[in-house]
Amino acid sequence: MKTKRIAVLMGGPSSERDVSLKTGEGVFNALVGLGYTVQAIDWSPEGTSLPALLEAANVEVVWNALHGTYGEDGAVQGLLQCMGIACTGSGVLASALAMDKVASKRVFESHGIATPTWQIYDPKEAIRIPFPIVIKPANEGSSVGVSVVRNADQVEPALALAMQQGGTVLIEEYIEGHEVFVGVLGEDALGTIEVRTSKGFYDYEAKYLRDDTEYLIPAELPEALCEELSALALGAHHALGCASYSRVDIRVRENGEAFVLEVNTLPGMTGQSLMPKVAKYAGVDYPALCEQILLAAG
Repeated sequence: MKTKRIAVLMGGPSSERDVSLKTGEGVFNALVGLGYTVQAIDWSPEGTSLPALLEAANVEVVWNALHGTYGEDGAVQGLLQCMGIACTGSGVLASALAMDKVASKRVFESHGIATPTWQIYDPKEAIRIPFPIVIKPANEGSSVGVSVVRNADQVEPALALAMQQGGTVLIEEYIEGHEVFVGVLGEDALGTIEVRTSKGFYDYEAKYLRDDTEYLIPAELPEALCEELSALALGAHHALGCASYSRVDIRVRENGEAFVLEVNTLPGMTGQSLMPKVAKYAGVDYPALCEQILLAAG
């Protein structure tokens, strides 16, 4: 890889553009510090087309730091495959499945992986799931457009927020308890990280805008349960066909019952992001994490 022309692709047209730029900046600086020949490409929705940007840069390998629509849903992965450019992270199908929360749930259920009870929102049908519930877009990341709804008065505002993102809206059972995330790197689960927020769930504000979010590494749960959560995360990662790395989001009831919410194939790599935190605890510092992801590019 030291002889390859590498580009860190960031920005993009999704609602997570700002987060992507922060991820890209961190990855770019780490790879430069390790001696790689690397350039940063900011894919601006108002600027030059992505294929033209890549061709002008004569890129051989892309470290994909995009988040959200196009970058995370298999579209860019397919484009790079057609252009013969190696890319970090999961491939087309796994990326598409993981980004689509409805498709993910169907895959989880087919593999016997517990996931909260759910339904697709249809204005002609009643909500069948008792409160509290979660209302969210089926194809967004970084908790954009997500609401925890505890009574009927909160339903309409939550639906309006989710619908702003376009596409399918998902309604699912809210699992009271612990919010736990597992980092997966290669074929190994790096460990668990539990997040506690003043808002009750890890939304966009808690992720990027607040300074009172608590991070517990490992999760404040029995060791045996943490090992079960790591195995559950690996199962979800493999069920979707993911490669290289991911972050698996899990809710755990006080009685130890665990439910997979989703798998993030391009988890954030900012200073506040969970993947670097759990990797560091496992003995993999930020530059080494970026490098391992790069070396697995295909």
